Amino acid sequence: MSTAEATTFEQLEDRFRAALPVDVDYASIRFSEERGEYLRVRQGVLEPVTTSLDVGVMVTIWTGGGYGYAATSDLTSAGLAAAVERARDWARVTAGRAVIDEPPLEHPVGSYASPVDRAWTDTSLEDRIGLLVAADARLRGPRGLDDSRIVDRTASLSRLDTDAVILTSGGGRVEQRIRNTYPGLSVTANEGSNTQMRTHGRGSFVGQGGQEVLDRYGFDRAADRLVEQVLELLAAGNCPTGTMDLVLAPDQMILQIHESIGHPLELDRILGDERNYAGTSFVTPDMFGSYRYGSELLNVTFDPSVEGQLASYGFDDEGTPATKQYLIRDGILERPLGGAMSQARAGLPGVANSRACSWNRPPIDRMANLNVEPGTDTVDELIAGVERGVWLETNNSWSIDDSRNKFQFGCEYGRLITDGELGAVVRNPGYRGISATFWRSLTGVADADSFTVMGTPNCGKGEPNQQVGTGHASPACRFAGVEVFGGAE
Repeated sequence: MSTAEATTFEQLEDRFRAALPVDVDYASIRFSEERGEYLRVRQGVLEPVTTSLDVGVMVTIWTGGGYGYAATSDLTSAGLAAAVERARDWARVTAGRAVIDEPPLEHPVGSYASPVDRAWTDTSLEDRIGLLVAADARLRGPRGLDDSRIVDRTASLSRLDTDAVILTSGGGRVEQRIRNTYPGLSVTANEGSNTQMRTHGRGSFVGQGGQEVLDRYGFDRAADRLVEQVLELLAAGNCPTGTMDLVLAPDQMILQIHESIGHPLELDRILGDERNYAGTSFVTPDMFGSYRYGSELLNVTFDPSVEGQLASYGFDDEGTPATKQYLIRDGILERPLGGAMSQARAGLPGVANSRACSWNRPPIDRMANLNVEPGTDTVDELIAGVERGVWLETNNSWSIDDSRNKFQFGCEYGRLITDGELGAVVRNPGYRGISATFWRSLTGVADADSFTVMGTPNCGKGEPNQQVGTGHASPACRFAGVEVFGGAE
């Protein structure tokens, strides 16, 4: 594990251990080091290359029925001692006032590392830039030839490496090495008053791993398809308006999952923690175990064990071991997205999803890998079951109310479905619904052949704000009787 200074990590770990107080009920130090590189080529021009390094620790102390946090980037013995005293002071202040007065945390031992086939450093910076220059050139028009209708284009590639260690006063030690890669492509076309954009999954084709992530999502092949489709959209008519069936591609399903299942099931939100910032949830604690969230075809899992998914890990940021759990099974709501702290508050079972965006933020309940499990139909069978409807790909707008219930989403690309067959391309497609009833209209879930592992790299939550990556995977899904609209509205 690298560090910002010449000090070896073994020396740092000894220093961390020495700083952990033993005269408290529970104490932990969570160390995090993040290293990033961000590359972007826009219309043939390389934008400034950006790198980042962020290193620090969060100290947590429980004592006398209270608990406190303190963070520092000063990793000297004096800096750590000062952070411990600040955390201890907050624990004293909250004693007798905390919602829970005993630490629900354990002293875990274990490790996790992202699978990496081809490391970022296996190629030179020049080669990585060359890859983006070539991709950007292919976005100029069909076969890479200039088309005056193409008015903007970008190709990007970023990586974020995170090394983290949690040490506890009871001998716990968890080490995790996360390697995330984020490729991106975007092309915009204009003709008169009509402007259309097509992206490579709107940033969702991201995941853990090295340069093989680009191959996983067909980065080299995507530019030609995006150019073809954005020009199709210029010539297409607006999506029709009316109540009809809907088949959502996996790269739109991930937004639907994220907004109308993930956020409503976050237990701290259900308990009211997000009310002041990002709203509450229509879900209430008494719904778990009985509420019909969707049709019997809906099976949703929290699964940080999926290899290569953006939010895979072995332990959450409080050290709780992460395992696959069903949140919704056969349409019935089973458990919330709540870590150890929220579980103790609510008296409900949860999952290992206490996560922090950095060393200077305490963990809160966050989505990690939240997936719709595959069904039994092929995509062709889903489409064949539609008399009148629309196929939608790639989210480009989203709106949902404060209780994560009523929503309206727009997509980049649509195709009409008539009598079981895909037809004309339509532009500016959108649909709206209510989370509490939308998932009950689920009439078909495609099989593993269309199951695609993706992610959302920029989910924000909490005060102060925390931005983290979440993983989502899904096959294509069909919904009946959805309110669909086009850009003419």
